[in-house]
Amino acid sequence: MRANKWLMGGSLAAALILNGCTSRTTSQEQYSGFLSSYDNLQEVETSTGKTVLRWTAPDFNLRNYSGLVYQPINFYPPPKPTEQISNETLTSLLQYTNDQVSQALASRLPLTTNPSPGTLIFKGAITGVDTATQGLKPYEVIPIALVTAGAMAATGHRDQNTELYMEGELVDAATGKSVARVVRKGFGKTLDNDEQNVTLDDLKAIVNDMAKDIRMYP
Repeated sequence: MRANKWLMGGSLAAALILNGCTSRTTSQEQYSGFLSSYDNLQEVETSTGKTVLRWTAPDFNLRNYSGLVYQPINFYPPPKPTEQISNETLTSLLQYTNDQVSQALASRLPLTTNPSPGTLIFKGAITGVDTATQGLKPYEVIPIALVTAGAMAATGHRDQNTELYMEGELVDAATGKSVARVVRKGFGKTLDNDEQNVTLDDLKAIVNDMAKDIRMYP
């Protein structure tokens, strides 16, 4: 019986270690369907050092455009508030994201409401707000700590990552063709456990980095 308990603890610990290797980018299973296509997305490093999935048309040059139509970012699909992520947090997050992203885009091209030749159309969506239990830290990978960490994870008392998923696309207003697409996953503040509520402040840094990358995009 004692051997079986250790075996169960070891198995749980192994699962935790595997789950702890959190992907820094959105997996294909997490694509929302918001973008017109997910073909040819490649990992690139942004100006702020974040890794995103991006595709850009070979002939795309921002200097060829004189204006941009900003379509407000929305949730896709519509979110379902939880005890940890309230409707108030989601509403304030959406407003903050639109404020920051629209200002960042306006710093690159004048915003317009007229989708005429020589203008781009921006389409964007928040496709997920989530929390995920962190994996084991190096100092925890010892037999006694493995069992303890496994028990903590099972009861929801380990640290949790806050995660924000976004997708965006630029479309040539004259041709209707997509010229750039991006899928982005960001990590906010760490929560103490799965009972701590997610707030806008926990996610602001993700949005701020995205806005900074827009301003610094070549």
